[in-house]
Amino acid sequence: MNLRNLLSLCAVALLSVAVMAQAPTGKIHGRVTDPTGVPKTVGFVGLSTDNGKTFKFKFPVNATGDYTGDGVTPGTYAVIYKTDDTGEGKFIDMVDNVKLVAGQDTLQDIDMTRKEYISKMTPEQQKQVEEFKKKNQEVMKTNQVIKNLNADLSAARQDNKDKKYDEAEALMLKDTVAKPDGYLLWYELASAQLGEKKYDDAIASFKKVLELDSKKPSPELDGGAHAGIGEAYARDGKPDDVPTAEAEYDTAAKINPPKAAFYLTNEAVVFQNVNNGDAQAASAEKAIAADPKNPLPYYLKGQALVAKVTQDPKTNAWILPPGMQDAYNTYLKLAPTGTYAAEINSILKELTAPVATKYSATKKK
Repeated sequence: MNLRNLLSLCAVALLSVAVMAQAPTGKIHGRVTDPTGVPKTVGFVGLSTDNGKTFKFKFPVNATGDYTGDGVTPGTYAVIYKTDDTGEGKFIDMVDNVKLVAGQDTLQDIDMTRKEYISKMTPEQQKQVEEFKKKNQEVMKTNQVIKNLNADLSAARQDNKDKKYDEAEALMLKDTVAKPDGYLLWYELASAQLGEKKYDDAIASFKKVLELDSKKPSPELDGGAHAGIGEAYARDGKPDDVPTAEAEYDTAAKINPPKAAFYLTNEAVVFQNVNNGDAQAASAEKAIAADPKNPLPYYLKGQALVAKVTQDPKTNAWILPPGMQDAYNTYLKLAPTGTYAAEINSILKELTAPVATKYSATKKK
């Protein structure tokens, strides 16, 4: 054989190898579900041409019940699902005569809810499947309701934050009917009613929160509810309700100590809003005791006491009530450039400046 013929034969051989290496293959994918419709998350799907005795290809099932495979030689296979403990020569389910075509991705689910599979189960097994499916449907329905309620709750919280109290109230009135034991729903309803100045309704809704949360009380939730009740009583403008408001704020501080200063400072702010200076000063004192480093209560105390400033009729000097100047000075010490610093400096400058009088002592002769 001459060199030219030898090279020609080698070229043909190489071409044949290349053609074989490039032979087109197919793909397959799908999901494995049990007789109740729940995805299987373990095991593998195998492709067999001898009813599961051996497998040409094996593809693992992932955590969502899905499997994928490529590089499959075109042909007709039995698609079989089994787990490692199924046993040799056995399988859990099989779909026969599945044709895989070169260049195509074939969808083949292993769906054990199909009639063919269910019919092979015992009557007891079929009964168990139906009972599970019924319970699962109820759970899914409940989960959907909860999902909707959670969406409404988030919307109501945002509405309350944006002071769209009427929208928040409308949502929560609907949802507390749908889920009467949803104490978080009642809390947002109460907050909306408080914003709308529906004080009696807000008190009733906050009390509903406390009632529903009584088995395993949440300090954060119950503290907020008591503070909300306190605010409603403070804002309703009835003098007889002031002690009740103060008691509710005190209860909130006791139930949730980490937020005591927050509740008591808010109490002082609320009494400031309704022009009750005595209650404002008393609340500010409690807030100072809870957190001596917070400047705001000192300002609230000083501001409440300003109304009690009097003037000496003889000297025209200002007579400052006990504690006012100390409260203002402490604020300035803690927050020398704070929001109220300029106001406080102006007040102290005016009230403590020397008073010029026309009185003069009679000279002795």
